[in-house]
Amino acid sequence: MRAIDDTTVRTGTVELRGRAARAGVPTIPLPRESARAAARTARPAKAATAVPAAASTGVAALLRGPVRQARVLLSTPTAVYLQLAGERAGGEVVGILTSDAVRLPLGCVLFRPSNGRPLVALPPGAPAEVGGGRMVVGDVAVSAAAWWDPRPRLPGGRPALLPEGVRQLRNTLYGEGVPHSSFTLPGLPTGPGGPLAALRGAVRRADLEAALRTATRLIGSGPGLTPAGDDVMAGTIAGLVLLGHPAAERFAAGVCGLAAGRTTELSAALLRHAAAGRVSAEYGAVLRGLVGERPLAPAVDRLLDGGATSGRATALGLCTAIDLVERTTRR
Repeated sequence: MRAIDDTTVRTGTVELRGRAARAGVPTIPLPRESARAAARTARPAKAATAVPAAASTGVAALLRGPVRQARVLLSTPTAVYLQLAGERAGGEVVGILTSDAVRLPLGCVLFRPSNGRPLVALPPGAPAEVGGGRMVVGDVAVSAAAWWDPRPRLPGGRPALLPEGVRQLRNTLYGEGVPHSSFTLPGLPTGPGGPLAALRGAVRRADLEAALRTATRLIGSGPGLTPAGDDVMAGTIAGLVLLGHPAAERFAAGVCGLAAGRTTELSAALLRHAAAGRVSAEYGAVLRGLVGERPLAPAVDRLLDGGATSGRATALGLCTAIDLVERTTRR
């Protein structure tokens, strides 16, 4: 999921020549008609600086749709997350991310790193707008100059993973020669009665119903902007969907249903994206490494380095999904 070759992308009067490639952002050229439509429906922002970005196709409908009111959900040096008002409980969530942030499937990635301070801290609840081809917050108007697909393209409906690659992922995550049962995540209960132990037991039995019951103990558990328990479930859901497990859709619907009112709006939104097979660029790179389409080791390192706990928790979810798929196939 790396950037396309040095090309020229036009949106309105903005021209970018290969900036996405230099920023390392995977891109899809913006269709000309979509760009013109966005320009026609865009509402002019007062004193807003136009900033181009590579937008996830997972938020294309929101960006291309009519202008809707939003509010700042939370703001960090690498990301500003906006929550839209809507019929869905909590509303939809979109993000403006710097080029060195984890590239989440709900984000527009700027062509600038956080050390240049392209994002100004805004208080939660600050007004924003999303739609008409842009996101307007504070004095910044972010527009989609290119698109990237957060659903990795894998060969076949049930892709075959390289056994050596799977061993490499597990050894890097757990530690070579260390039993999986000793793996822990900060903020989650440990020991034989903890939720991770229950999840491992469900995996050994290939029991998705038991794994779903474990989700009630994981959703909303742990520290961070996205609790570690949620990240485990998001990694599991996405893995089951992308690896073609026959019960993936039912399992994903069950976990997303449990998340309502149990966790943060950001986590709930990421779980919904995972249910559609939309993942971070880092997670997608690992999957592509596991099918032999790109080097695996650097992709695993980047995934594990994401966030305080999110990268390791998501990787654990991916390993859980792989185990469930393998055991279901054997049975």
